[in-house]
Amino acid sequence: MTNIAKMACVGGGVIGAGWAARFASNGIDVAIFDPDPQADRKVREVLANAERAQRKLTLAPGMGQGSVTVTADLAEALDGAQFVQESVPEREDLKRRTYGDIERHIGDDVLICSSTSGLRPSDLQADMTRPERLLVGHPFNPVYLLPLVELVGGDKTAPGSIDRAREIYASLGMHPLHVRKEIEAFVADRLQEALWREALWLVHDDVATTSEIDDAVRYGCGLRWAQMGTFQTFWLAGGEGGMRHMLAQFGPALKWPWTKLMDVPELTDAFVEKIASQCDAQAAGASPREMERVRDDCLVAIMQALKTQEWGAGETLRAYDQRLYERAHSANVAVERDFSKPIRMHETIVQPDWTDYNNHMNEARYLQVFCDSTDAFLPMIGVDQDYVAGGNSYYTVETHIRHLQEVAGLEPLYVMSQLVGYDEKRIHMFQWIHHGRTNEVLATGEQMFLHVDAKASRACSARPEVLGKLGEIWQGHQHLERPEGAGRSIGIKPKT
Repeated sequence: MTNIAKMACVGGGVIGAGWAARFASNGIDVAIFDPDPQADRKVREVLANAERAQRKLTLAPGMGQGSVTVTADLAEALDGAQFVQESVPEREDLKRRTYGDIERHIGDDVLICSSTSGLRPSDLQADMTRPERLLVGHPFNPVYLLPLVELVGGDKTAPGSIDRAREIYASLGMHPLHVRKEIEAFVADRLQEALWREALWLVHDDVATTSEIDDAVRYGCGLRWAQMGTFQTFWLAGGEGGMRHMLAQFGPALKWPWTKLMDVPELTDAFVEKIASQCDAQAAGASPREMERVRDDCLVAIMQALKTQEWGAGETLRAYDQRLYERAHSANVAVERDFSKPIRMHETIVQPDWTDYNNHMNEARYLQVFCDSTDAFLPMIGVDQDYVAGGNSYYTVETHIRHLQEVAGLEPLYVMSQLVGYDEKRIHMFQWIHHGRTNEVLATGEQMFLHVDAKASRACSARPEVLGKLGEIWQGHQHLERPEGAGRSIGIKPKT
């Protein structure tokens, strides 16, 4: 994780506020400069939606929420900032003046990254005193959810600045893409621009409405793009022959006059009104903030689905989750733990989509909470990402859950864990789910974990360092009373 404690967002619009949410959710204090008198209200609305979405995106223990302040004083926003993200309107003259103002208030080693979606960094850094620290860090909306950030250096950008920016953005759960050749609009926006031009012509020529075009994307190619992009999708279209067969079969069609990519329809008042009215009708009366929440929920669902496949944006999310767990519970982190009592391993809230028709957490989610607690425990004993990559892990081989109390949606929970016993190959764990406010026990879970050689698909002894950490915990937990309910099974006797 990055060691940045404070950053500054220069510009607090949709993108700037999204950046603030992304950094603050990673425990970094954020100061936003924006002269708009309504900036604070607008930023707070974005932050509220972001916090809602991020709670659904990952259940891994966070790093605490950084503070967010909004000011119309640039010097105040930049005071103490260790990183600057510029997101002012897309005008080269304005950005160049802004960099001069920024440089007067920050240290010589502070990076400045621009959110520009198309301006060349070589042009933007022309008037700077320290141009080597400027580069493009172009995100995608919503910044607090979408992981892609394009990194583009200018003629005077130092290679080390690219490396530092890559490390910072990756620590925030993002996927930095280094665009090695400086061009206007970079990579992703050039692809979006091609589709956008064609979509405008289809509406202009009354071939399709805005709603019909969006349906063509979201029910078809968009679903493929979410996990495979363009080239892999077409590679698969070639069947066993791959891309060679695909290009031989469909390549000639590229010369047919199907598209109008080099032209754009004139944006007359009538055409603008035509597009705007159709888009308003699509929203069916929903406000932009309401539609943002729909968008965020759908993006979370897609990314969570991709996470189960360890693919695309889901792989980035999985790696970010793992880093959060390891940071919170790693055996290498100097955290004072009291092993004379059960360990507080995991905290969460009952998500709205975890509940049944009575608004109570359904039984499958109790198991998930226990599993999330286990995911926190394993890095604490040294079974981290590197350990698993080396071919070893613990697998759950037995679970017994007792459901003792109901709990409603949005209520807080925490889990206490006790090591009941262990040997070279096994861990016997007993855990309690408590209500976060009343502390009452809602459920207990008893589990057996077996250490395995994943490649050989067989049990094996844990490594000495893991057994050593288990021994350290056992020194305290062996003196605890055996939990009530441990070893219990369902005891209904069959009728005779």
